[in-house]
Amino acid sequence: MEAKNILAIDNGTQSVRALLFDLRGNLLVKKRVLIEPYFSKAPGLAEQHPYVFWNALCQACRGLFEKQESLKNSIAAVALTSQRSTVINIDDKGKPLRPAIVWLDQRRTEGLPPVGGLWGRAFKLVGVSDTIAYLQAEAEANWIRTHQLEIWEKTYKYLFLSGYLTYLLTGRFVDSIGCQVGYVPFDYKAQKWAKKYDWKWKALPMNPSILPELIPPGSMLGEITPKASEETGIPSGLPLIAAAADKACEVIGAGCIEPNVGCLSYGTTATINTVHKRYKEVIPFIPPYPAALPNAYNLELQIYRGYWMVSWFKQEFGLHEQNLAKEKGVDPEELFDDLVNAVPPGSQGLLLQPYWSPGLRHPGPEARGAIIGFGDVHTRAHIYRAILEGLAYALRDGAERISKRSGVPITELRVAGGGSQSDAAMQLTADIFGLSTTRPHVYEASGLGAAINAAVGVKLHPDFNTAIKEMTHPGDTFEPNSKVHEIYNRLYREVYSKMYIRLRPLYKAIRRITGDLL
Repeated sequence: MEAKNILAIDNGTQSVRALLFDLRGNLLVKKRVLIEPYFSKAPGLAEQHPYVFWNALCQACRGLFEKQESLKNSIAAVALTSQRSTVINIDDKGKPLRPAIVWLDQRRTEGLPPVGGLWGRAFKLVGVSDTIAYLQAEAEANWIRTHQLEIWEKTYKYLFLSGYLTYLLTGRFVDSIGCQVGYVPFDYKAQKWAKKYDWKWKALPMNPSILPELIPPGSMLGEITPKASEETGIPSGLPLIAAAADKACEVIGAGCIEPNVGCLSYGTTATINTVHKRYKEVIPFIPPYPAALPNAYNLELQIYRGYWMVSWFKQEFGLHEQNLAKEKGVDPEELFDDLVNAVPPGSQGLLLQPYWSPGLRHPGPEARGAIIGFGDVHTRAHIYRAILEGLAYALRDGAERISKRSGVPITELRVAGGGSQSDAAMQLTADIFGLSTTRPHVYEASGLGAAINAAVGVKLHPDFNTAIKEMTHPGDTFEPNSKVHEIYNRLYREVYSKMYIRLRPLYKAIRRITGDLL
């Protein structure tokens, strides 16, 4: 069997998937292994033992090959994508020193010395001292160094989850440039570790030697070792090609390569991304992240715990639909779509602001969620639709900010992630944005994006433009209803866009009285 297929491994928040794609982007076979996202020893903490991720990866790969052993001979290369910003401290034997701090963790380190000297004066001059202090407080490395100094002093390598899994697969401490999303001294403009005089080394003090070597997307990270082969079933010696973090891979897996095409991700964190060749900060001092393409940037705005709100609603208020779905033998999503469609666009004046977790600049650290416009006509169905509409409003706000900063209007949308499987969510997104909205031909868009990197890396496709053209295809497309769009447009312009600025003083008062959210 000729080796022309790609094995993509997608280590997400709730599961690990082993996915085999052909060169047309068809998903040939898949194995999914559920994982516990995190455990928590105190409010706001989210940690997980690193072996949980590795064991699930091994189980997923072995499970894939158990379905058909001959699949191994068809694999030309392997690519890995993973959740962002989950960090792991490794000792000089390659063993984790403590549980991984998962991206959902909300611990903070208050009272750190501010960045001083010329940098400190410059930050005060341009009014971003609070932003830099926030970044310092949020950095996991600062917390470990402050509260677990003995762990920090033993740390040989400080890695994102992608770098840790790459080490276990190849035996090398390397990682993709496309996976560098988090609080590390990374120069997002140059896409390499910051120079020694950069302010990031003052805000995040660490020895540069504890960071991995960085490799651009589409280049080789290493080869699968015999030990990794024994544990995963992946043939020894296969090349592991650098991909990118899950959101970045999702963007190219959805077919977004031009800056006028916005990629919405309806996942645990909801995001809007566009791909650009030029470096632009949508919010000052909040950099664009590395794209899954070499020397490119993803201009991104995110709604932290975005579609988590949908899961929250289903858990707290959706037991009836879930039980009924079991009785009827149908997907619960069908019944939740019925719930949405039972309510008119605009939820009869019920509007939701989806800032369930605080942000950095917009929304700021004082932000909270809000629902306004309640009346005696409103039911749980209205609340559910208002959640979906609120997320789309917030992402439209993000799209407008990206377009303004980049100078490139967003003229069409792709939607990936779990929420993209809802026809109701897709239609209201098209109606709120007033744009044609398409989902990818496969649900596993982040895995497909990783496979695109691998296909280019081993020259099965000559370049990224060709690979994306050949391996991504539009799925269902939803066109906006002009009358419905007009309703949404007025609600967005006249109400939603004014909610945060009007409620911000009240959010600040709540914070003063009750303390920070945890």
